[in-house]
Amino acid sequence: MLDIKFIRENPDAVKENIKKKFQDQKLPLVDELLELDKENRAVMAEAQELRSARNALSKQVGILMGQSKKDPSKLAEAEEAKAKVKANADRLAELEAKETDLAQKIHKILLQIPNIIDPSVPIGPDDSCNVEVQRFGEPVVPDFEIPYHTQIMESFNGIDMDAAGRVSGNGFYYLMGDIARIHEGVLAYARDFMINKGFTFCIPPFMIHGNVVEGVMSQTEMDAMMYKIEGEDLYLIGTSEHSMIGKFIDQIIPEDSLPQTLTSYSPCFRKEKGAHGIEERGVYRIHQFEKQEMIVVCKPEDSMKWYEQMWRYSVELFRSLDIPVRQLECCSGDLADLKVKSCDIEAWSPRQKKYFEVCSCSNLGDAQARRLKMRVKGADGRTYLPHTLNNTVVAPPRMLIAFLENNLQADGTVKIPEVLRPYVGGMELMVPKK
Repeated sequence: MLDIKFIRENPDAVKENIKKKFQDQKLPLVDELLELDKENRAVMAEAQELRSARNALSKQVGILMGQSKKDPSKLAEAEEAKAKVKANADRLAELEAKETDLAQKIHKILLQIPNIIDPSVPIGPDDSCNVEVQRFGEPVVPDFEIPYHTQIMESFNGIDMDAAGRVSGNGFYYLMGDIARIHEGVLAYARDFMINKGFTFCIPPFMIHGNVVEGVMSQTEMDAMMYKIEGEDLYLIGTSEHSMIGKFIDQIIPEDSLPQTLTSYSPCFRKEKGAHGIEERGVYRIHQFEKQEMIVVCKPEDSMKWYEQMWRYSVELFRSLDIPVRQLECCSGDLADLKVKSCDIEAWSPRQKKYFEVCSCSNLGDAQARRLKMRVKGADGRTYLPHTLNNTVVAPPRMLIAFLENNLQADGTVKIPEVLRPYVGGMELMVPKK
């Protein structure tokens, strides 16, 4: 969410940014907002004048009533002043109601206007215009056929989607045996990987209030993702970023505690509304999964440095598991409204002979901080808005697809990278059950 003062002073820049995000339908919102803001400031100014006049008149009434005891003629003046106080009070009540109404309308529009993107973001309408920046590791296509990922899992008796369909419907799964163990081992390895980078491990609430949802994401994202608990002001989180950033709602953070570097585990729940592939076989796009996330809250001048560091952590982790990856810069039309800059880390799929998304790193500037009323108290006593960033560490079972395909051997076994072995009981090789 942008500062209304910035929009007031830079309406053309805000409109140009909307065009760069290919959201021309939102252009009228800027002028509508400015008109409402103008009206609201006029209402506030009149209300302040009336409050000042009320105080002066009330004082005058007190003086006249005191004088009327000696001079009855002053009583009429006192009654006249009282009538003015009453009229002012009635008008003030109208203005305050109007102030509330205008503030709500302004806030609703502010939530819809996208954040100003970084100048380095490539311009394009959708993810087809995302730009490959660099590759890490050599993508290899083996000389044997790689089965579909669920077939690999089934060879280890490691997945049952039919039973999950009977119990929960499409988009769910049972993981079992060695596959389930690898799943949890990867999460534990990712946790320790981030702890060793200096991040504080956290397990957050898995449900959050509606005002936190509004604070951390756009309405479009919310409608497409969030499951609401019927009859309660609670939503299941789609990622632990939601509750981790929500942790700071209405808080003043001491500047000397920055940066806040946190890594959080959580299950994630997503409707995947309108998403292609939810009906397809497999675990690439599902309603429920687990994830290790990294979160940073920092000074504004440090956020781009952290952005660069965070996506490199993802690269380092995936390369330690012998998975080739690439960094893909997200174009303007592919950025969610709160994001200033974002990139995806994509893993190599030997079966498909292409890369697919496994991590998403984002710098949201001060948008979430403004929505959540997060502030930092500086050494000079002044407060300012921090910047927030987030990035996926790992999100199995999607990550398992890349892991299994890149570590599969011709005989159907799957080699276990050395760094992961302590988390799976020292196992060096997974051997198929059938």
